[in-house]
Amino acid sequence: MEPLRYPIGRFQYEGMSSALREQWIAEIESQPQRLKELTQGLSDDQLDTPYRGGGWTVRQIIHHIADSSMNCFTRFKLALTEDNPTIKPFNDKWAMTADSLGAAPGPSLLMLEGIHIRWILLLRSMKHAEFERQFYHPELGKQLKLSYFLGYVAWHGNHHIAHISSLMERKEW
Repeated sequence: MEPLRYPIGRFQYEGMSSALREQWIAEIESQPQRLKELTQGLSDDQLDTPYRGGGWTVRQIIHHIADSSMNCFTRFKLALTEDNPTIKPFNDKWAMTADSLGAAPGPSLLMLEGIHIRWILLLRSMKHAEFERQFYHPELGKQLKLSYFLGYVAWHGNHHIAHISSLMERKEW
């Protein structure tokens, strides 16, 4: 079950070097196109297939990645423009709303493209010290630095893309 749930392993943070920062930004930048290419041409039956027993469907994962990117971009903006803001968490219930359960992937893929263009412009403009800014995550009960969060969001997108690609490999789609 662990390899199906965490196909690229769990996120581990050991600091952020300049090279690692650039790698994470490049990964975030590539995710919308990778997701679009990966899921292009999937049928409704394939989109409605869960990546594992008890897991989300491919459709839900696509919409979740869009929801997550929207929230994560906002968290960066808040941390850069406010002193230690408290963010609003979002949870798995977002993946259970009607738009996540039934909408075509296209609108979320378009959202991802636009959000990531803006986000990458922001990330590439940031000075190293700005990645030390932080926000408070009330659900986790702790402060998160943007350096940590950058690594996490790069991992998060790759993690969900791997859910879809490993399902496709197992199903031979």
